[in-house]
Amino acid sequence: MQHNFRRVFNVVLALVVVLVIVAISGARLYTDWLWFQSLNYQSVFMTIVVSDIGLRIIVGVTFFLLLFFNLLFTLGPLLKAAQNAAVYKEENVLTIQSSPWSHFLTKKLLLVAFFALSLVMAFLFSFSVVGDWVTLQKFLHPTSFGSIEPVFQKDVGFYVFKLPFYEFLYNLASWAIIIIAFWVSMVYLLVNIVQGQAGKLLNSISARYHLSFLAAIFFGLKALGYQLNQYALLYTHHGAVWGPGYTSTHATIVAYKVLSVIALLCALAILVNLFLQRFRLVVYSIGVLLLASILLGGIYPSVVQKFVVQPNEIAMESPYLQRNIQYTRMAYNLDAVEKKDFPAGRILSADDIKANKDTIDNVRLWDWAPLMQTYAQLQEMRLYYEFKDIDIDRYVVDGQYRQVMLGARELNQERLLSQAKTWVNQRLIYTHGYGIAMSPVNSLSGEGLPTFFLKDIPPVTQTDLKVDRPEIYYGEVTDNYVIVNTASQEFNYPRGDENEYSTYQGDGGVKISNFWRRFMFAFSLGDYKLLLSKEVNNDSRVLYYRTIKQRVTKVAPFLQLDNDPYIVLSEGKLYWMWDAYTNTDRYPYSEPYDKVNNYIRNSVKIVIDAYSGEMDFYISDQNDPIVMTYSKIFPGMFKPLEDMPEELRKHIRYPVDYFKIQANMYAVYHMQEPQVFYNREDKWNVATEVAEQTETPMEPYYTIIELPGSNEPEFVLILPFTPQNKKNMIAWLAANSDGEDYGKILSYSFPKQELVYGPAQVEARITQDTVISQQISLWDQRGSKVIRGNLLAIPINDALLYVEPLYLQAEQSKMPELRRVIVAHGDTVVMEPTLELALDRIFGSGKGAGTPAVELQTEPGTQRPDASVAELAKKADQLYDEAQSKLKAGDWTGYGDALSRLKQTLSELVDKSGQ
Repeated sequence: MQHNFRRVFNVVLALVVVLVIVAISGARLYTDWLWFQSLNYQSVFMTIVVSDIGLRIIVGVTFFLLLFFNLLFTLGPLLKAAQNAAVYKEENVLTIQSSPWSHFLTKKLLLVAFFALSLVMAFLFSFSVVGDWVTLQKFLHPTSFGSIEPVFQKDVGFYVFKLPFYEFLYNLASWAIIIIAFWVSMVYLLVNIVQGQAGKLLNSISARYHLSFLAAIFFGLKALGYQLNQYALLYTHHGAVWGPGYTSTHATIVAYKVLSVIALLCALAILVNLFLQRFRLVVYSIGVLLLASILLGGIYPSVVQKFVVQPNEIAMESPYLQRNIQYTRMAYNLDAVEKKDFPAGRILSADDIKANKDTIDNVRLWDWAPLMQTYAQLQEMRLYYEFKDIDIDRYVVDGQYRQVMLGARELNQERLLSQAKTWVNQRLIYTHGYGIAMSPVNSLSGEGLPTFFLKDIPPVTQTDLKVDRPEIYYGEVTDNYVIVNTASQEFNYPRGDENEYSTYQGDGGVKISNFWRRFMFAFSLGDYKLLLSKEVNNDSRVLYYRTIKQRVTKVAPFLQLDNDPYIVLSEGKLYWMWDAYTNTDRYPYSEPYDKVNNYIRNSVKIVIDAYSGEMDFYISDQNDPIVMTYSKIFPGMFKPLEDMPEELRKHIRYPVDYFKIQANMYAVYHMQEPQVFYNREDKWNVATEVAEQTETPMEPYYTIIELPGSNEPEFVLILPFTPQNKKNMIAWLAANSDGEDYGKILSYSFPKQELVYGPAQVEARITQDTVISQQISLWDQRGSKVIRGNLLAIPINDALLYVEPLYLQAEQSKMPELRRVIVAHGDTVVMEPTLELALDRIFGSGKGAGTPAVELQTEPGTQRPDASVAELAKKADQLYDEAQSKLKAGDWTGYGDALSRLKQTLSELVDKSGQ
């Protein structure tokens, strides 16, 4: 009785677990549908779900039928073996004893067992195609690349859209045959065990016939596999060439054709053996295939490569290297790079500096890493606010085109005090971040801190910028769901000792509407309190999938996302802009950029409303066949870039990740002559700089400059290059982000016979400068840390100006201060408190040369006061006293800084006395 009760309890428990899993899965599917519907992407949801589930059902049902059908063929032999009676003879007495297996292996039981086994295996097998719906949809909606590769004379679109599906079917069928053969063999082994002949699988005629037929199918598939392997040579690496070189074209492809024929003959031999019953014929044919695959697929190509190609590799591989160069340049859009010469050795004048005021006013002195720490100290305001990142952009501020740095003040619930982490607070009250902070890239206060265009809560500005909707409900940090429009008001922002509260005014999220939806959300989100809360009503809205990464990948899992989404202020509202890429690993002859993918385009710009969560996908590259295929798969999802609001379009920028990939490829593939390319005679490297006492490759950097030949300031992305194994600069690459010139890439090359200092050489000159190194050593004592910022090479006219900021950070503080600016031009290196003073030392009258100046500006545009002799004398006396007090306190950093300011003040006093 107790045993039966336990069995019933286990069955009931298992059913309950299954029902809960099904209920949760169903609830999530339902709430996902509501979420897509709220964004008007229900057609995208249906395409993804129907494609994914439909493919799994088709594969699962097909496999179930194949396995069950094959198991039915084993039913007769197994029943016959189980029902055979044993005959014993003792003293002329025959005893017939029925087999004990006959009581267990009944036809009904075996049918149920075969059905259950087939069902379970089909269910498991269907998981092997999860995510492959994209491959199917690409196959159904191909787009021509308009480029015919020369080996098989097929459009590149065949390899990108169709070949992956053929390989998918081949792999699926091969694994299905192997799994079916395994379970069929297990049944025939059971037949032998029942007959008392364990271990003699192929003694059974039924087993021979059945397994031979499966083997014939397998080798028939193998013949198709060799055909597909030919195409795979187009995007693999052989010798010096990406894609098929001489050996692949003249040996490996031929070998695959021969092996394909041998595999077909092997399949025919196995089928013929069903009638001839000569098992050796099967063994011989399989042996021939294995031997041929070793000789033709391995040894023969290796011999050709070693004895034919390698002795004269450059001559033999030149045509294939040419294809490699041509198709790699096409894959990364390097053919669009405009080559220009950049004269070397020109020295700028003061007039050149004045004529390029827009460039000078936008030289970036703040690096994002130290600035983010400073923002955190000055602008987070409360413990629960967080600046996840600092972004770089450009705005027209008070009529001036300015490069700025800005960050979104998001709410991080993990930072709430433990006693504040109640359900009501986390779900109903603390729902959103608030506002942004924005500062120009080159302005600083007298304390070495940034000056702000936008700051504080509520937003404060002395410019024409405005923030009408500062609330941030969707961002990089907000990773949990919240409920708005409840009986409780939401925390909006702190004001002194009190808090301001608000109610959500948008239409984002999903309206609860009724008890059914509320019940489904409780199941889907795994939160029973949602059902019990009296604060929640039918007008309440559930905001979920709130991180922008969750939102975008939910709608477009097929896109590769850039590493740096950025916040944008447009017409008083906040938006996230995100670059997305299409890529493939099937582009013929192209070298991969990440060891896998060998084609990439920045084809999509994504805009996410930080308040409502609304998402829009814009096609930024109409010439990309992959994004055009996606637009066929999801009609209406992708919009032309012209449909983006004009104010937002002013903030699209050429993405750093994409530019780095192109730059790294261009460093090699700017060489288009096969012999030069083969010998890497003119290979470039990304220039290096000093960071944290270590020489590291430079990161691309945004700046506003007037490109050579242009009369307008433009927002461009720049990266310098040096020759391989050398430090001098050889070229720089620029990508434009503005207006009609967006996406235009230019390569500026220096004369190879003239020396142009590279960033690493400039870094060495800075380090070796006695005044600068002494000052850095003095500051970098106990209690403070010197941080050398990014070295920027700024093109002005036909010359380069190098600028490197210097930050000082106390050990007790996480707030780096910009204390010095180093400028290098020609043979001159200077260090001053501001860029203006450094430029004045190099290009001005030289007054105060060699003497660090003190910055008296507090806000941008404030003029430095003209102090009297008495005021300067008084200030000098104060600075002397300050220096003495710092010395007594052991503050060497403060002591050195006070002495520097004292020296400058005395110099000004001498000049004033002379007047």
